[in-house]
Amino acid sequence: MRLSALLAPDIRSLLEEDPEQVRELLEEIHPEDLADIVSELEPRLAAVLLARMPAEGAAPIFERLEEHEQEELAEQMKPESVALIASEMAPDDRADLFSILPRGVAENVLSTLQKVDPEAVEEVREIAQYPETSAGHLMTTWYVTASPSATIGAAFDAVRLHAEKTDTPIYNVYALDDAGRLVGIVSLRELIVAAKDGEQQTIDVLLRRNFISVPPEMDQEDVARRMAKYDINAMPVVDGAGVLLGMITIDDIVDVLTAEQTEDVQKIGGMDPLDVPYFQTTFGAFIRKRGVWLLALFIGEFFTQTALRHYDSTLSAIHGAAYYVPLLISAGGNSGSQSSTLVIRGLATGELKLTDWWRIFWREARMGLVLGLGLATVGFFRVLMYKDQHVNFAFTVGVALVGIVFAGCTVGAMLPILLKRLRVDPATSSTPFIASLVDVTGILVFVYTAQVIMADVIAKLAPH
Repeated sequence: MRLSALLAPDIRSLLEEDPEQVRELLEEIHPEDLADIVSELEPRLAAVLLARMPAEGAAPIFERLEEHEQEELAEQMKPESVALIASEMAPDDRADLFSILPRGVAENVLSTLQKVDPEAVEEVREIAQYPETSAGHLMTTWYVTASPSATIGAAFDAVRLHAEKTDTPIYNVYALDDAGRLVGIVSLRELIVAAKDGEQQTIDVLLRRNFISVPPEMDQEDVARRMAKYDINAMPVVDGAGVLLGMITIDDIVDVLTAEQTEDVQKIGGMDPLDVPYFQTTFGAFIRKRGVWLLALFIGEFFTQTALRHYDSTLSAIHGAAYYVPLLISAGGNSGSQSSTLVIRGLATGELKLTDWWRIFWREARMGLVLGLGLATVGFFRVLMYKDQHVNFAFTVGVALVGIVFAGCTVGAMLPILLKRLRVDPATSSTPFIASLVDVTGILVFVYTAQVIMADVIAKLAPH
């Protein structure tokens, strides 16, 4: 059982009876657990709890709340209380807060924050100028800097001063020239090791000058891929002139990856991504996000029904053909879903590029043929298990399976690439859409295969 579920009732009672005692109760609890407790409380009581805590203690809790919870609490609390908490938040988290607040609330809090901490307001404006999914919006402006000519001792002093003011993780010291341009990076580990030879040595000899950085306009997913590729815990963000604007830490990238993967999984499932967690999503929102897509998929299946109706005479002429249509088209849908999932994930991680489309097509085509032959063999003998079925029909099912699985693999692989080329999220080519498309293809392949192999039977039995 979560700690929040155990403590929330007691805290709720204390807030109603004696709010002053709550502060002592919460002093030894981790901010992450406190955020869970706040989430369990009614907004009114949660607002009272945060307002009575010191701003430096409330800020780490507020940062860990979901966006919809932050918005709800900010509307419940006085602007002065929100401003004090915001002044203690990390710059990137503070900017995120103001981006989700209703305009009127945001203006009130921002004007109050201007009186409390003008520098914090400037940081909000600096970060807010960039798109929400960019490196600039993700960065924090809290980092440790030093001159290239500074001594190791001076660099350590800068680290201590930074640690006293903020709780932002310290991975590196960034060396800047007089114009604020980033000229090199030295890790905290390298400083500690070098300190044994004396703290009067300058950090210039320790600097890594071939560092990896990103521009503020880069998409956050590309930043995540670059940090993963180079195994970087903190990525500097620099402008076109090389001036250091901020840094992105690995904990923010973990949040980005979690959010992006959640969104992609929900799209692959055939629905609009949820804006808030499952239990916080209203019934009406679920109906909108799921119903529209279900209707689109349902209309898409009209083509399957139209194809079946159009070739009804051919299917009716073949004894038992209707029994195998679901089996055949499901094989195509399943193979297509496998291929699309592999390609969507490869595009998301950067493993696959748009220029690889021919290599992907060639590989999926071969896999489609091999997998199709395997299923065709099983399908051939499965048909022959029934004594009333002819070998020609078994052969028709087998050949159709090869064609259907081949089509499923190639269509499933190419559709995400086409969407990516059109600047549409490849996850939109979700499993249901692939299945609907391959259903129609499967019926066409089956009918035309039957018309070739069983032409005599169809000519005799098909109604005229």
